[in-house]
Amino acid sequence: MCEKPSAARRIAESLSIVGPKSKLSSINTVQVKNLSQSKGVLDNDIFFNVNVDSNQKYIICYALGHLYGLSDTKGSEQEFPILYPSWQALSWSRNQSIKSKSLTYKIKRIIDELSKLSKVATNFIHACDYDQEGEVIGYNILQYACKNKYSVSKRAKFSSLTDEEIRNSFSNLLPPNHNLKDAGLSRHLIDYIYGINLSRALTNSVKRKSNEKNTKKFITLSIGRVQGPTLAFVVEREKEILDHISTPYWNILAVFQKNDRTLKAYYFPQKIESKDLALSIVAECKNQLGKVTDVLTNKTAIKQPYPFNIGDLQKEAYRVFKFSPNYTLSVAEKLYLDALISYPRTSSQKLPPSINYTKIISNISKMAGGLKQDPYVEKTENKNVLCYSVIVSNLLAQKSLIPNEGKQDDPAHPAIYPTGQKSKRVLDESESKLLDLIVRRFFATFGKEAFYQQVSVTIAIKDKYIFKSEEKKIISEGWIEFYRPYFDYSGYVTTDTLSFLKKDDILKIVNIESIEKTTQPPPRFNQSTLLQKMEREKIGTKATRSEIINTLFKRNYIYNFSTANDSKSNRYAPPLKKNTATWSEMKADKKPAIITPSESIQNVRLQNDPIRIKGSSGIRPTEMGIALVESMKKYVPNIVSTSLTRTMEEQLEQIESGKKPSSSVVDQAREQVREAVKSFSDNEDHIAEEISQSLQKDRRMESISNKSRTTVSLGACPVCQKGKLIVKKSTKTRKRFAGCTNYSSSNCTATAPLPSTGALRGLKKICNECKWPIVASTGTNQGKRYRWQFCINPQCPLKKTKK
Repeated sequence: MCEKPSAARRIAESLSIVGPKSKLSSINTVQVKNLSQSKGVLDNDIFFNVNVDSNQKYIICYALGHLYGLSDTKGSEQEFPILYPSWQALSWSRNQSIKSKSLTYKIKRIIDELSKLSKVATNFIHACDYDQEGEVIGYNILQYACKNKYSVSKRAKFSSLTDEEIRNSFSNLLPPNHNLKDAGLSRHLIDYIYGINLSRALTNSVKRKSNEKNTKKFITLSIGRVQGPTLAFVVEREKEILDHISTPYWNILAVFQKNDRTLKAYYFPQKIESKDLALSIVAECKNQLGKVTDVLTNKTAIKQPYPFNIGDLQKEAYRVFKFSPNYTLSVAEKLYLDALISYPRTSSQKLPPSINYTKIISNISKMAGGLKQDPYVEKTENKNVLCYSVIVSNLLAQKSLIPNEGKQDDPAHPAIYPTGQKSKRVLDESESKLLDLIVRRFFATFGKEAFYQQVSVTIAIKDKYIFKSEEKKIISEGWIEFYRPYFDYSGYVTTDTLSFLKKDDILKIVNIESIEKTTQPPPRFNQSTLLQKMEREKIGTKATRSEIINTLFKRNYIYNFSTANDSKSNRYAPPLKKNTATWSEMKADKKPAIITPSESIQNVRLQNDPIRIKGSSGIRPTEMGIALVESMKKYVPNIVSTSLTRTMEEQLEQIESGKKPSSSVVDQAREQVREAVKSFSDNEDHIAEEISQSLQKDRRMESISNKSRTTVSLGACPVCQKGKLIVKKSTKTRKRFAGCTNYSSSNCTATAPLPSTGALRGLKKICNECKWPIVASTGTNQGKRYRWQFCINPQCPLKKTKK
C-alpha cells in the first residue's frame, strides 16, 4: 500500500528489475514494460502487478494521499462542541465539497478495489511515507478498506526511492509501528476538534451578526491550535513596530589617509546621543592627525554547513531563490518521487554512513550537470562555479569522508541528501535549482573548513578621541568553493584596506562628518523568519509549518507588505504620507478631520488620505487578523497560547516514543476544547462584533487601495465603441475581469475574463477576427518567467477554430 501513484510506480519499477545481488531473487525478471498501461487485479488499470513466482505476486496499490478523514457525526453546522468525530471515507456522499466530483469518484473507486483485493490477498505491506502522516494514511486504508488488516501487516521503511533501498526495505520488513500510528491519529483528532469547534463558532457568530445587520456578505473563518499562535506572532511583531518610537542618535565617520591609500573609520562608541556633542567632536578632530594605537589580526574558521533538514532547506531556498516554504516542500517532494533526493520531511541534520557517501558522490559526477554557471559569475566576484565532476574529484581525493553534522535528529529519516540517480525526465527550472542547492550543500558538508582573516584597527586623535575600523577577508575557501553560488559573501571584503597599517603609523584626516541616524523597530517577519520562529517556539511539525503559513495567507489574515509604493506587493498601497500611527491608533475608531497622534489609522485610510506604515517590508496582519488575535486573547486565550501548543507537541512526541498513552492526551484536549467553547459562547456577541467590524474595515481599505492604483487600460470597447476596457475586480469572487468604463454612465455590459495572476497591459492592437483588444500578460509560474499575448474575447471565432 503506497501513498501516491508516483510512489507506487517507482516501487513497482524497482521490484520488477532484480539485480544479481538482490535478496529478492525469486521475483520474475520479466519487466512491466509500461507500468502506466499495465493491468492490475480485477482487470482494471489502477494498480500495478509484479510477479514473484508462479504462485505469488505483489499488487502495488496506491492512495491519493488521505482517503479517509475525520467527520462530524452530528451532521449539523450549528451544533458544537464536536468531541468524538469518526473516520469516514472522503467519498462519503453527505459532503460533496471535496475538491471536485472527479476526485470523489476516484477515491470511491480506489477504496472499492482495495476492499475487493483485501479479500483474496494473503499478506499486506504498509509502504506509505514513514512518518505520522504516512502512517495514518496506511492505517486507515488497512483498517477500514481492508477490514482490520493493520495489526497483521508488515512495514516497509525507506528514506529514498532508489532501487537498492526499496529492495532492501522489502527484504527486511518491520512490524507495524503502533506508537507512530497512535501519535498520528491523536494529532489529527486534536487538530480537528480544536479547528472544527472554534472555526464553526467564529463563522456562525459572524454570520448571525451579518444577518442582524441585513448584510449578505460573510466569510468562512478558521482558527486552530497552531494557526492561532502563528498569527499572534505576526500581530505582536506589528504591535512592536507601530509602538516603536524612533529616537535620534549620531555617529562620526572619518576618512584617513596614508600615502595614497585611504580608509574609513567610525567614532567609538558608535552611538552619540547628543548632536552638540557630535559636532564638538568633529570640530576638535578636524585638520588633526590620527595615530594607529593598535592593529589586531585574527584568523577564524568558518565551519562547514550542516546537511539540510526540511526547515533549513526551506529557509535557504527562500534566501537564495525566494521560494516560499510551501513551494520548496512541493518541489522537494517531486524530486523525492523521482528518486533524486531522500525523503524531505525530516528534522534530522545527520547523515549515517549506511547511505554510502562514496557511492553517492561518485554517482553525482555522472549526473547531467546542475545549473548553468553563467548567472553566478557576477554574484561570486567573477570566480567560476565548480562543476560536479571537479568537486567529486576533490572530495574523493580526501583521506576520509566525514560530514559536519548538526544536533537535530529524526528517528525515522536521515538529513536530506541527493541519491546520485540520473533524472529520467527533463526537470523544470525550479526543480533544477533546488536539486543543485541540495547537491552542493551535500558536497559542502564533506569539505574542509574555510578561514577568514579579521583585521581591527584602532586610531586615536589627540589621545582622546577613538576611531575604529575592521574588515573580514576570506583567505581559505575550503567548503565554500563547493557551495560558491549560494554562499553569502556580504560582510567580507575582496581587497585589503587595513592590512598595510602598522602600530604608531600617523594618518592624515581627509574628511570627517557627523551622521544622524534613528533607532529602528524590529524587522517584520518574512515567510522564512516566521518559519524559524515557529521552529524555535516548537509549534507545528516539520511537515505542517509551511502549510500553516500558507493557510494564514489564504484566510486573508496576513499579507505581504512592501515599503515601496508597489501595488503588486501591497494589498493596501496608496501614496505615502509622512505621518505614522501607533498600535493604539490602529485599534482606535474616531473620526477627526485632521491627522493627530490619537487618530484612527483606519479612518485616515478611509478618508483616502493614507499614512505611511512604519517598518520594513514583510508580513503584516490584516484588520481581520488583528481583530481575531485580540478577541481570542480576551475571551479564548488558550487558542493563541504558544505554551499550550508547545506542550501539546511535546505530548504527541511522547506518544510516538511510547512514553505516554494517547488516550490521556486526547482526553485532556477534549476538556480544553470544552472550556474554550464555553468561553466563546459566553462572549459570542462581543467576538462577532469585533470580527465583523474588522471585515468591514478590510473591505473598505481594499476598495480605497484599488481606487488609488493606476487604472490599466486594455483597449477600446468593441461594444459601445465609446468607452475603454479596463482591469476590474469582482467584489464577490475577487477575480479580475475586463469591464467597460461606460458601465455606469451608458450601461455598457461588455466584459471578458482575465488571467488571475500576472501583469497585464494593452498593446493597442485588435483581433483581426472579432475586433476585441489583444493584451499581453507577463509573470512567474513555478519559478519560470512567462509572456504571452491573447485576444480577451472568450467568444472569439479564432479560439473556437483552435478548439
